Amino acid sequence: MALNANFRTDLESQIAKLKADRVYKTLNHLESPQAAHVRMEGRGKVLVLSSNNYLGLCDEPTVVHAGIQGLETLGAGTASVRFICGTYVVHRELEAALAGFVGTPASLSFVSAWNANEALTASVVEEGDFVASDALNHASIIDSMRLAKAITKCTTAVYKHGDMDDLVEKLRAAKGARRRLVWTDGIFSMEGAIAKLPQLLQIARDHDAVLVMDDSHATGVLGATGRGTAEHFGVVGEVDVITSTLGKALGGAAGGFVAGPAALCDILTQRSRPQLFSNALPPTVAASALAAVQFVESHPERVQRLHENAAWFRAALKDVGLKPLDGETPIVPIIIGETADAIRMSQMLLEQGIFITGFGFPVVPHGTARLRCQVSASHTRDDLDHAVRSIQSVARKVGILT
Repeated sequence: MALNANFRTDLESQIAKLKADRVYKTLNHLESPQAAHVRMEGRGKVLVLSSNNYLGLCDEPTVVHAGIQGLETLGAGTASVRFICGTYVVHRELEAALAGFVGTPASLSFVSAWNANEALTASVVEEGDFVASDALNHASIIDSMRLAKAITKCTTAVYKHGDMDDLVEKLRAAKGARRRLVWTDGIFSMEGAIAKLPQLLQIARDHDAVLVMDDSHATGVLGATGRGTAEHFGVVGEVDVITSTLGKALGGAAGGFVAGPAALCDILTQRSRPQLFSNALPPTVAASALAAVQFVESHPERVQRLHENAAWFRAALKDVGLKPLDGETPIVPIIIGETADAIRMSQMLLEQGIFITGFGFPVVPHGTARLRCQVSASHTRDDLDHAVRSIQSVARKVGILT
């Protein structure tokens, strides 16, 4: 039987439009472990400033060995959901370590941070409840709210980015709700900005709301010992619920988690659809993630090196006349302006062996296209200096700098 030709033709026309609009994404294939330098198919050695490998743990020998050992002793996967026969001792060990690391009584692992966020909202709200979200929150939070609204008939609202007055106004308007949730990112991934956590905590307390923070870009990154946004502000243990990832600073493999009260983790085990209908985190990934948490706890100097690299890189960019957004995180967006210029600069840099992603409209507003640089503790000062000089050079070629 022939395939549906109209379906294929429609998809091909959509792809053609993406290419015509210059928003089509191409895949770059790597041939080596994720690190400061990688081998890229067709390009050879490339300096990477587009990775979430903030602490350089993707190829850290102790983390890699733990994954290999987990694979050899526990096998390739669970072949089951958690509540049947997919829960391993290493899951319990990882979840205890994660809870201790971020400062909550308990945690529960998922196969991705997207799954963790998706699972949470619909599992803890019902009709008549209210959920608010920062306008720049991650797509997984947006989809979590949409799913919860469809399933439970809860009401939702989006408050202006970082606008505490707007959040208060929306919470007051929903004062009759049985339960009110406030979602925020810890670090906003496109801006590199940090959430106003102390103010959010106070507002949540004043309005009897539950504060939920996705700390995916902050776990292992912010705070003196990498415990995240709460440590950065000195409020560890005060955030109601934290979600985060194992796929960035903590080894970069996959997986995510929800951290909070033990009763919350129990409810998610009982109710959340990703837990009930999807395989558990592979034990090899759980083993490598556990080793990553233990590594960060015993090597705070790695976190300090990340902070120093990010500060140096941001200052060096300013010194040569570029315009990185101010901040304290290793996400360093350089504002270029026009989308075409940002994309062209990204391509020119890759031709020179430097991988930095360019973003433009509709991902970011018109006129704010950018190169989003992501600094790692594994970068040397020579790496970063080379990147600055190369960005300066291509900026001159496209007329951004004179």
